[in-house]
Amino acid sequence: VERPTSPQMASWSSDTPCSCDCFVSVPPASAIPAVIFAKNSDRPRDEVQEVVFVPAGTHAPGSRLQCTYIEVEQVSRTHAVILSRPSWLWGAEMGANEHGVCIGNEAVWTKEPVGEGEALLGMDLLRLALERSSSALEALRVITDLLARYGQGGSCREDPTPFCYHNTFLLADRTEAWVLETAGRLWAAQRIQEGARNISNQLSVGTDISAEHADLRTHALAQGWWDGQSTFDFAQVFSLTQQPVRMEAAKARFRAGQRLLQQQQGGITAEVMMGILRNKESGICMDSGGFRTTASMVSILPRDPTQPCVHFLTATPDPSRSVFKPFIFGAGAAQAPQVLSPTFGARDPVRTQPRFQTQVDRRHTLYLRHQVALGLIESEQDRGQQLRQKQRDLEQEGLEAARRLLAGEQVPPPQELGGLFRAFVERESRVYA
Repeated sequence: VERPTSPQMASWSSDTPCSCDCFVSVPPASAIPAVIFAKNSDRPRDEVQEVVFVPAGTHAPGSRLQCTYIEVEQVSRTHAVILSRPSWLWGAEMGANEHGVCIGNEAVWTKEPVGEGEALLGMDLLRLALERSSSALEALRVITDLLARYGQGGSCREDPTPFCYHNTFLLADRTEAWVLETAGRLWAAQRIQEGARNISNQLSVGTDISAEHADLRTHALAQGWWDGQSTFDFAQVFSLTQQPVRMEAAKARFRAGQRLLQQQQGGITAEVMMGILRNKESGICMDSGGFRTTASMVSILPRDPTQPCVHFLTATPDPSRSVFKPFIFGAGAAQAPQVLSPTFGARDPVRTQPRFQTQVDRRHTLYLRHQVALGLIESEQDRGQQLRQKQRDLEQEGLEAARRLLAGEQVPPPQELGGLFRAFVERESRVYA
């Protein structure tokens, strides 16, 4: 296996979990007047992702916030968020807030060395941005400010061998999207005001830079990566000259994602995005070596601010055999206990030093039942087909509820809307019981 050229690169092996895919469709690419966001989170194959609802909060002046590894200053007000996260850490792989901001992150390696010192994980930056912003642009500013202050770093998997990377982010709200790509504390961003866009574990912001770190070009010039004369292409200047094998594979997924979006231009819906996330042929629906797609998310963010945003989350691995369940922020929004992993307090391997010397069972109720169901789908044809049909029927019911809601045909009270995800999780859990 080729290794990245950076001398400070943390562990890299053939089963290194470094693939994710994020997608966004901004009208007129969407079939409806809405921004549509989607992400597959590809992680170590036995890692459990939980779906966590965190209500809005107020915090005392001067209070501190413990993230995965380090503490940061807390803000006075935080927004309500729904998060899909590896259950051992504080941050999230993807999520949304009550203001219709969605973010997904990706691992990336650049010419900037990746240190192993503990700082904020990209997943911590993602959650902090959701809790502190009411637009995609504001979320971008939160991330870049925190990056300047605390930096990014620390192991990104539950393993005694450190595994570190830098991050790219896809940020979306009801009106637009931003691609934010980082290299250490440096960054470049591209604004997406129409059309479809995807990101896949590589730098993709080229010459079309809408915002950037003040020192980005002077640093590139000082390092001899850019001559100061030619048009500045961020991806070209900062990408590794010798790409690791898995980053070459990410290029193929990136191109496949582009093609799949292009084929549906003008007709992109939540269902189209779900289909893309389920595409195994391209590798977007990942199941390879030591990792797989461990959770997925699709969000509808209507342009009309009077309409609610609808977020569909699986909370289980392999979207091709999972149910996307609708979540809507509302008065009755609450945690679904079946998708919450057990906690281990001070005994948690992420809290003890040295970290990750032992393993704990983080599987939540729905994950356990879904694993049994997957076994039946693979081994018992008739029973498996029945289970798959029940999954499909349940998902269609959620999609139809969202369609009616957004068409104004049926608007249940806020209490009922807020409890929608919990009700669907309970029903899916019963399907597998």
